Amino acid sequence: MRLALNGATIMRSPLEQDVALAAACGFSALEVWAGKLHPYLERESVAALAARLREAGVASWSINSIEDITFRDAAGRRALLADLGRLVEIARAIAAPAIVVVPGRRDAAPARREVVRESVGVLREMADIAGDVALAFEFLGKPGCVVPTLDLAIEIVNEADRPNVGMVLDTFHFHAGGSDLRDIAALPMDRLLVVHLNGCDDVPPHALTDAHRRYPGEGPIPVGAILSALRAGGYDGVASVEIFRPEYWERDPHEVARTAYKRAADVLSAAGFVLDGGSAASAGGAAR
Repeated sequence: MRLALNGATIMRSPLEQDVALAAACGFSALEVWAGKLHPYLERESVAALAARLREAGVASWSINSIEDITFRDAAGRRALLADLGRLVEIARAIAAPAIVVVPGRRDAAPARREVVRESVGVLREMADIAGDVALAFEFLGKPGCVVPTLDLAIEIVNEADRPNVGMVLDTFHFHAGGSDLRDIAALPMDRLLVVHLNGCDDVPPHALTDAHRRYPGEGPIPVGAILSALRAGGYDGVASVEIFRPEYWERDPHEVARTAYKRAADVLSAAGFVLDGGSAASAGGAAR
């Protein structure tokens, strides 16, 4: 199992510091937070970022993320595909095998079949552009999200049926959206590109927001059971710590990254995973 740091966990740290802290705290990979790319590229080049990652010994595992990919109008779809094209070029330049893509929300929940049809259509169109870069489709267990559960995400990815379309399992969204542990058995492990690790505050799932996220292992999310089910299914790819807690953003980012590594390593070890310090490009699950 490879352990990655997601740049959102230390949101106010610039991208160059994310790379340095990932290396200093023991992470072998980094999920590059897309919102940090533009300010970084105003200061340095993509080639400089690739060199920085190589020198630090940190693999770029994904660019995270493109939001609201579903139910856009024609102009919104054109903008989405243009944004994807730009990020694909950056992903190739920094050897990131995946881009995380996220479904949108609607006030009135569409019928399940309509959600599947829309999601499959946009993923196939994006897959044609992405080529050798994988799309990691992430369901969101939030009010109004059109794809709130693991079982629906599995149906969409299976029906999209493209070799460069996979998925993300986020333990926070798994818990908040009411996904069922039994559905992990149906998850195609070769399509699971990354597992996002979180704990959360002890509040009712329907009331959870991103600000309630905590370090892995803290609170009611059944992280151990989720990881054990993934291990039983043969998953041994990448786990990434992704925490959107403003309280943590105010702290020393080195302290947060160090604590995130320790808590994630603890829950992974308890589930029987062994952390691998080798090249992230060899980890299972990436369509690259």
